[in-house]
Order: sequence, then structure tokens, then C-alpha cells
Amino acid sequence: MNIGYQFATLEKEEITHTQIVRYAGASGDFNPIHTVVPFAQKAGMDDVIAHGLMVMGFIGQAIGDWVPVKDLAKFGVRFKAITKPGEKINVTGSVLDETEDRWICEAKASNEAGEVKVQAKFEVRKK
Repeated sequence: MNIGYQFATLEKEEITHTQIVRYAGASGDFNPIHTVVPFAQKAGMDDVIAHGLMVMGFIGQAIGDWVPVKDLAKFGVRFKAITKPGEKINVTGSVLDETEDRWICEAKASNEAGEVKVQAKFEVRKK
């Protein structure tokens, strides 16, 4: 790796209601804003919204593809925008900087329009 290195983009399939409900079951987060369309509409949304942690998980999947998990030294995210069924999420990443013993990297989960849903910073131990 070197500064400016671009990791391979992880392209996820279109998010579906079924995927969101399955994630609710796996995570135990059954907030109806994620699973019940009439509830979401009553709250002023046009549809349910995906769990932010599910989209964060996409970034975790990408990082696991990009670097050995044993070398991951630090990982943090910032949630930027909601994600709805029908959106396709791509995860991109790059190396921003380095220290003596670590690569300083970023990752972004964005929809096809380029709207960033979750932004992450992570550090990878050099070998």
C-alpha cells in the first residue's frame, strides 16, 4: 500500500424490505421505523429506513476484504444519511496517510447518486 491507494469497490445488491427485516431479526432492533411501512409513513417518511448499523456492516465487510482483520488497529464511523429500500450501496476506500507503524485509511458507503450514508476512518498495522 501507499498513500492514495484505492481499495477495490464493494458493490452491494439493492436493499430490500426483506433484507431489512432479516437484519432486524439478527440484531434484535425491531423499531417499526425499520420494518412497518405505515408506521414509517406516519412518522413522515415515504418508506421504512435501513438500520445504520447494517450499512456500517457493509463497510466492515469491505475492510475485511481489503486487509487482514488481524491487522485492523482502529475503526470508527459517522452516520451521514438514511438508507431506504431500493438503494444500492457501494463501499469505497483509500489510504489517506501513514505513521511509522500504521496506514490511516477511510471508507465511504454511498448510494448510486453519490450520497454518503456512512463514513469510516480506520487504521491498519503495517507488517
